Amino acid sequence: MKITVIGCGRWGSFITWYLDHIGHEVTLYGRESSVHMQRFLKERKNNLLTLPESVGLTTDLSEVDQAETIIISINSQGLQKLMDELKARDLKDKKIVLCMKGIEISTGRRLSQIAEENLDPSNHVAVWLGPGHVQEFTKGIPNCMVIDSHHEETKEKLVDEFSSYLIRFYYGQDLIGNEIGAAAKNVIGIAAGMLDGLHLSTLKGALMSRGTREVARLIKAMGGNELSAYGLCHLGDYEATVFSEFSHNRRFGEFFVRGEHSDDLAEGYYTVKAMMGLEEKYGVELPICRTVYDVLYEDKDPKEALDHLFTRSLKKEF
Repeated sequence: MKITVIGCGRWGSFITWYLDHIGHEVTLYGRESSVHMQRFLKERKNNLLTLPESVGLTTDLSEVDQAETIIISINSQGLQKLMDELKARDLKDKKIVLCMKGIEISTGRRLSQIAEENLDPSNHVAVWLGPGHVQEFTKGIPNCMVIDSHHEETKEKLVDEFSSYLIRFYYGQDLIGNEIGAAAKNVIGIAAGMLDGLHLSTLKGALMSRGTREVARLIKAMGGNELSAYGLCHLGDYEATVFSEFSHNRRFGEFFVRGEHSDDLAEGYYTVKAMMGLEEKYGVELPICRTVYDVLYEDKDPKEALDHLFTRSLKKEF
């Protein structure tokens, strides 16, 4: 495949490295103003990996015109702005793969909805989700991930072309559930980090069991399959998000309750605001998301908020 990857951060650069590694023709696009892109242009590396000479580097978005597949890995809240730019290019017959997790705060739209609403119908949108950390993949440690799409042929093509020993892809069967589950797990990751920061890591078992059920109820209310919450998009991603030292969301939560600053992007920080909108819209109680929101945005005391969250379970487990 001839592929353009948009986004030169941690995941965009890894995707570029990975797809080149398994034999595709890949170009990485980043904005000229990006510090990450400037370093790639000068040194072809970041702190996690080095891109071989076979990978193209560009700051010209017109590169997407020649690509068969466009992979997008950027901050979820910036997707609409990017779509406005891509709309002007009048793209046709492309595979658009969103390797990112989140929900638009202002509208509650899933990311695939944003892409589909802004692109010509001849383009087919897919999502690439699931567990894994760049630090482990680049050491040859394998994992399993999911590709989902409304368009079966696109999904099958991508799974076939992108699978390798390093990443085994599963066919997603529920776009709504996979997107909501993947976005929400970042909020659970922040909650897990808060527990770590308060020396309450023993409560992660309760957090995981209740978190999965909470997200399953929301997925069902939105028209998805509630069992998706128990798959790789959510529960299957907990090891990488709730426990791993490499989890940006877990680390953000831990640093937050300790009063320390984290430079890493934590998508869950934005996603939890969107989750509050979905809670109201669909009438589904989301106590864990509500607690994280109250701590991050309402200045609630973290220990008091988390104590309240877990003592309420004495009434009913689920």
